[in-house]
Amino acid sequence: MSALFALTRANIRSYTRDRAALFWTLAFPLIFIFMFGFIFQGGSQSRLKLGWADQDTSPAATQLREAFTAQAGTDVVDASKDDALAKMRQGDVDAVIVVPAGYGEGVTAGAAGSGGPTSIVVFTDPSRSNLVASVYQAVGAVLGVVNLGGRPPLVVPQAETLQTENLNFISYFVPSILGLSVMQVGIFAAIPLVADREKLILKRLAATPLKRWQLVGSNVLMRLLIALVQTVIIVGVGVAAFNVEITGSLLLAMAFVALGAMAFLALGYVIASFAKTEDAANGMTSVVQFPMMFLSGTFFPIASMPDFLQTIARLIPLTYLADALRQVMVGGAAFAPLYVCAAVLAAWLVGCFFVASRTFRWQ
Repeated sequence: MSALFALTRANIRSYTRDRAALFWTLAFPLIFIFMFGFIFQGGSQSRLKLGWADQDTSPAATQLREAFTAQAGTDVVDASKDDALAKMRQGDVDAVIVVPAGYGEGVTAGAAGSGGPTSIVVFTDPSRSNLVASVYQAVGAVLGVVNLGGRPPLVVPQAETLQTENLNFISYFVPSILGLSVMQVGIFAAIPLVADREKLILKRLAATPLKRWQLVGSNVLMRLLIALVQTVIIVGVGVAAFNVEITGSLLLAMAFVALGAMAFLALGYVIASFAKTEDAANGMTSVVQFPMMFLSGTFFPIASMPDFLQTIARLIPLTYLADALRQVMVGGAAFAPLYVCAAVLAAWLVGCFFVASRTFRWQ
């Protein structure tokens, strides 16, 4: 094991001296996050759509609805509570306001000084922070008029959260870029492998007492450590710079990162098996990388693609890694169930490992 760790340390030192590798695996994803994050930050829209569930149907509730309808840039959609929440999950409305039964009586009692404040329930999606601010700005403007002169206030908002399938751009983008970065960590392993084979370094290493599993294992371990560092950096930047709300298990996300890293590393070994020169490895890596970037749902949902491109997307491993990370990290809508995502990545890992074990050449 000491030989494995010594080789891993040597590989890490070699990796950190490679500026091109550092750029593609660390700087390049961050450039994308900052560029698109500042362009689309907040995901603002021209009009605010509020689901309205009136469980009281009193004159006071009707007046409250009219006050929201009179707000500039606000549309009110009437529905039952369950239907309104379903619309919010699907992205048809931005928030839901529920006027509970007894609202009118509570307002009357509060105005007479014989009762406390009455609540209305406001459902918002915590992953859409700028939209949440817009909703509460509208609620505050209406309740400010209702409570004018009231001591204590007659009506107060009761905050509730609901994770929707309609993520804002940056919440959709951060897990997608993490998946893209993990892909690059794996397939870009092909280039130094081919370069070392051209320079006969692999041949000399194979002639040493070191076992081949130690040589391969040190490379795998190094790439897994890089993927871990990438995860910390990308998630940290998303949370700190763009207020991305991480709603799921980071441990489960890390498990998918590790599985994805090994699957793409196996794919990198397949590329290295067939590339005869370093230039050929560069070209083959690009041929694999760019279709995955644009056909895997990294930059926009797969549902918006033409049907024939959706068929291709279903074959791409990055599709399932990015989808799993969005589901786990920010509660994004599922392209496939998590067990399917894990099974597809595992199938790519096993298949590519089998091909590489049969075709990889040390000299």
